Amino acid sequence: MSTIKNFQINNEIKDAEVRLIGEDGILTDVIKTKEAMEIATQRNLDLVKMPGKADPPVCKVIDYGKYCFERAKKIKEEKKNQKNLETKEIHLSFNIGTGDLKTKALHACKFIENGNKVKVVIRLKGREIVHSNIAYEVIDKFYEMCSEVAEKNGEIISDGRHIIMNLTKKK
Repeated sequence: MSTIKNFQINNEIKDAEVRLIGEDGILTDVIKTKEAMEIATQRNLDLVKMPGKADPPVCKVIDYGKYCFERAKKIKEEKKNQKNLETKEIHLSFNIGTGDLKTKALHACKFIENGNKVKVVIRLKGREIVHSNIAYEVIDKFYEMCSEVAEKNGEIISDGRHIIMNLTKKK
């Protein structure tokens, strides 16, 4: 698998001495690599050099195939449990109709219920900038429609041509 580092195993280990960790997890003293190989061979296991810059290097006596399988399984489980939060962006116009506003609010509520954040943006064009108070009314109506499931994340931001409101799931 590409997610697992390639370790030096058995005869690939070129160091003269290694610090050995047995299959029971107990650290032994520094021994010669040949002795460590003999111990691993007697137990029908592999001698695996662990990554790191220890001097002498640390080696484990383990079943390498089983180790790779368990490690890949653990990485896959971690990826599965990781939440991917997205920020969905909804654009509203200055003079949006009430039906369209309800539809967009419904979509925003679904996004929020699914655990995503929603960024609501109204872009003002031309003379609409003079009447920005109407845009604030539109964004307030939108928030009222979503207020059962959402709460504002910070204040409404105005940066000239854009009015932005961020919504997150209500706690």
